[in-house]
Amino acid sequence: MVDAFAERVLDVVERIPPGKVMAYGDIAEYLGEGGPRQVGKVMSTWGGGVPWWRVVHSDGTCAAPDHLVRCLARWREEGTPLRGERVNMREARWDGRPANFH
Repeated sequence: MVDAFAERVLDVVERIPPGKVMAYGDIAEYLGEGGPRQVGKVMSTWGGGVPWWRVVHSDGTCAAPDHLVRCLARWREEGTPLRGERVNMREARWDGRPANFH
């Protein structure tokens, strides 16, 4: 059973737009609770049903190194800004605001 914190984490991940990413710590900061490890636990336990490739380490690397090929394919498909085999965090980091927010 998914607890309330996990539901909030998964909700944020579902709202990350294609081509954008958030780091584990970004999600915790956005929610104002937990930390990177708690978000990572949620993602490793229940993250398969959400766009998990949009959650990365703070340095832009794929959160699941054994899934790097899948991450790269998804990132390229969505037009996520890259620097080699990692996300360009300066360009791709999402702050949680709607895409049409100015």
